[in-house]
Amino acid sequence: MRSTPLRIGTRDSPLAMWQARQVAAALKKNQWPVELVPIKSPADLDLKTPLHQFGETGIFTKMLDVALWEDQIDLAVHSLKDYPTTLPEDLQLSAVLPRGPYRDVLIPGKAFTPDFWQNPPRQATVATGSIRRIAQWKHRFPRHQTAPLRGNVQTRLRKLEASSWHGAIFAQAGLKRVELLPVNHQILDWMIPAPAQGVVGIVNRRQDTTLSEALAAIDHQETAFRSQAERTFLNRVEGGCSAPVGALALRRKKKLYLEAAVFDLDGSKRFYAQGEAPLEKAKNLGEDLAQQVLDQGAWAVMEKIKNNAS
Repeated sequence: MRSTPLRIGTRDSPLAMWQARQVAAALKKNQWPVELVPIKSPADLDLKTPLHQFGETGIFTKMLDVALWEDQIDLAVHSLKDYPTTLPEDLQLSAVLPRGPYRDVLIPGKAFTPDFWQNPPRQATVATGSIRRIAQWKHRFPRHQTAPLRGNVQTRLRKLEASSWHGAIFAQAGLKRVELLPVNHQILDWMIPAPAQGVVGIVNRRQDTTLSEALAAIDHQETAFRSQAERTFLNRVEGGCSAPVGALALRRKKKLYLEAAVFDLDGSKRFYAQGEAPLEKAKNLGEDLAQQVLDQGAWAVMEKIKNNAS
């Protein structure tokens, strides 16, 4: 046990701070002293540029990686859906907290009507900054338009309130965690969430073996298996956290069920696979389903995204 506090690195948004406090509370229960160290990323400072135009994966996480390398912090707390599937040199994902809500939700705007789902309007505008959400929305509603939406949860809700949109898409977990989930939210159970959506991940330096052991004590095994399957799928199709890729693993008794898909950017194509395997085969399940969608033609979509980014 150390006498100086463990320095917990986090983004400084209200949601990120909430996540960091959950990690701090778990470590405090095991008698570890802690302190929070907020850090901003370039994507936090630039709220106008669409996320996929930053040209790299890990746009929200790189500054925390640097802080670990430079020994400014001892561990970093991430929304795991934003963290690259290939970890930077000398860093490791040592623990995940129990998974929160994992679905996407539509928060209705001024133009939303009670019969929206039964009789979808031919023309509608829905806001989101995620190309995964855009692709899936356009796959279901090809005539609808999407509007860019960036910023923290509070900023995006204010933009929705001031707009004439039909609604905006959010992660259910984020809104619930900061107690801003409206009662009229619409759960999009047909939309496949981002890999590891709703999961809080903890990263530290590999050489910090004592800290790694402390983090292993708060690791939630079922969440680890589920997120591993989803992130393995994402890694195998060579998609980053901004790619039009969805994956969701659910535990069914002693097995893990996984459904996953890659979408063309305009929603015109969907490459989908599903399957199940024992929990301990989570990585193999993610790899198997990835190969299935690549064989269906998803490789061409991923190549197009890479070429557009270069």
